[in-house]
Amino acid sequence: MPETREVRLRVAEARSKDVGRKIARIDRRTMRQLGVEVGDFIEIEGPKGTAVAQVWPLPPDEEGKSIIRIDGYIREAIGVGIGDYVTVRKAKVQPAIRVVLAPTERIPVSRDFVEYVKEFLLRRPVTRGEVVIIPFFGSALRLVVVSTQPGQAVYITEQTEVELREEPVKEEQVRRKIPRVTWEDIGDLEEAKERIREIVELPLKHPELFKHLGIEPPKGILLYGPPGVGKTLLAKALANEIGAYFIAINGPEIMSKYYGESEQRLREIFEEAEKNAPAIIFIDEIDAIAPKREEVTGEVEKRVVAQLLTLMDGLKERGKVIVIGATNRPDAIDPALRRPGRFDREIEIRPPDKRARKEILLVHVRNVPLCDEQKVKEGLCSPGDVVDLDRIAEMTHGYTGADLAALVKEAAMNALRRFIKSGQIDLNKPIPTETLRKLVVTMKDFLDAMKVIQPSLIREIYVEVPEVHWDDIGGLEDVKQQLREAVEWPLKHPEVFESMGIRPPKGILLFGPPGVGKTLLAKAAATESGANFIAVRGPEILSKWVGESEKAIREIFRRARQVAPTIIFFDEIDAIAPARGMRHDTSGVTDRIVNQLLTEMDGIVPLQNVVVIAATNRPDILDPALLRPGRFDRLIYVPPPDKKARLEIFRIHTRKMPLADDVDLEKLAEMTEGYTGADIEAVCREAAMIALREAIQKGQGLKPQPVRMEHFLKALKAVPPSLTREDILRYERLARELKRMVI
Repeated sequence: MPETREVRLRVAEARSKDVGRKIARIDRRTMRQLGVEVGDFIEIEGPKGTAVAQVWPLPPDEEGKSIIRIDGYIREAIGVGIGDYVTVRKAKVQPAIRVVLAPTERIPVSRDFVEYVKEFLLRRPVTRGEVVIIPFFGSALRLVVVSTQPGQAVYITEQTEVELREEPVKEEQVRRKIPRVTWEDIGDLEEAKERIREIVELPLKHPELFKHLGIEPPKGILLYGPPGVGKTLLAKALANEIGAYFIAINGPEIMSKYYGESEQRLREIFEEAEKNAPAIIFIDEIDAIAPKREEVTGEVEKRVVAQLLTLMDGLKERGKVIVIGATNRPDAIDPALRRPGRFDREIEIRPPDKRARKEILLVHVRNVPLCDEQKVKEGLCSPGDVVDLDRIAEMTHGYTGADLAALVKEAAMNALRRFIKSGQIDLNKPIPTETLRKLVVTMKDFLDAMKVIQPSLIREIYVEVPEVHWDDIGGLEDVKQQLREAVEWPLKHPEVFESMGIRPPKGILLFGPPGVGKTLLAKAAATESGANFIAVRGPEILSKWVGESEKAIREIFRRARQVAPTIIFFDEIDAIAPARGMRHDTSGVTDRIVNQLLTEMDGIVPLQNVVVIAATNRPDILDPALLRPGRFDRLIYVPPPDKKARLEIFRIHTRKMPLADDVDLEKLAEMTEGYTGADIEAVCREAAMIALREAIQKGQGLKPQPVRMEHFLKALKAVPPSLTREDILRYERLARELKRMVI
């Protein structure tokens, strides 16, 4: 087969880990056609020129698709976008004798650093005039290839002399060659990228298609979603990838105190875009300049909205100008903007799921020296420190792309702090590259970073759940099993419930006497399922303003849906959801809260991956509509502990206590009939305090003392049981009545 053969291939996005490494991935059939092996060099030709890359194979599932995966740097150099076609042939690349590089910004250049750059570029092809990316502890250094010997395209070997100039190349000289944000810099969001490309790239690159169909191309896109999911990043990548003229308007910037000046600024921006068409106008935080006209009092805002409406779809043609708006408050925008002709498409960008979080993490750790199997072999970290991105993706429910970027930065900072504290570096001297190689980010750094970086969507209502596991709760095996089935199983294995064709429970009501561990059970359910936890303490959502309490409930459920899987825990739910019509207040606020709760739990908007747990010791006064299947599907009676459970509770609370040999926990369990879990905890605490008190009276000072049986017996006299036999019978009767009511 002749080696000079050419193949036309369609350009696709590069894998995140290949970005900046001069790698082109093609399928094995095409490699045989071109006569190349893995690691050989190929020449990729586009409209603006050619680039040389090292060839790697595509995964088996992409065999026969006739695509080539190349990153944004190669695409920029040869002037192609995703979906365009390039010509690929085998390249004749000589080993380099000498290569001269120059930075784009001033950096300290040492012999060590030059060696590090050379080591990174070994066997990589470089072409005169291109930009190469060198990962350097979490950032990417851009170096321009100033000259290459003996030819224009060479590859670096051990014998190559690499020179790195100190004087940076002027940014203007390389700006066109450096894509700031490419499609590969956006983890996941494949559907949004695809839809934006078809709306924007096709009309700008191939207007003849739309002329042939006799239709007007779309003129605007509204991107909406919570803060930090990547709306602005998508717009930047789009402008960069299609090479269009890009004008960014940050909402409040165009507002002026002078009459007519705000509208004039808007007109100037659209005129500038038309002169430089094809162009993209990106309006970030569009709700700031285009609010609902009936809801604003200022005349300026109304005139700005009117001006924007006429510019986007007025008598004057807009030409090849596409408007992209971004907001996290789509309901606050004037309805006239949200019609076809202005914003033709509205694309919702949701918080990422587990798979998407892994993709985003891969983008952000691209240049971070993570502890992996290779680093373990080199002795730079131990096997227990290996970073497991799958586990991190699973643990980061509710994190947006911006949160994950902050998490990676915080993990890197943790590694740096650890490195500085260990005294391996002197901050007053340049750090040798050999020492820098030892600086790696471990799994522990990520786990520590998660304690600091919380999901931004629920930051104001986020509750730090104490680490409570099932083992920390004595007895209640039946209740624990019911909670596992209702909470843990659906959140951890939703696919099983889907294949069985059943809907997991939406709500669980825990009821029983005070102190039996209802709140503790909810905390354990949150910890064990790994879900986000929103705790609502009944009375705190009540407000003196009409409608505010219902709004608080709506907001809690809206946030819970965004950061699912989530557990919403209502403690003392009887305070906010008593039976309607039985109220004693004149405002009727609790009736409206009950109505809101009913519609949120089983209304038009589905409650996906959100479980509601409520606790009360007065289930008899709750509104009956809440207790039907579809709202609180499971009514779980949490009984006072029996003898076996009391023994377990004693063992849990005396785990870390220095007990004397004469302490008989079984006898104590027998003596504590009518005691709840909270009572037993109080008994253990009181026994320890009595032992300390005795030691001080004997003049031994405040030191740890063994706790004897007599101390427990004294404590039992001081802490009486909180439940009588009549109380227990009343709750058991209530449990039977509620079950009958539900059936």
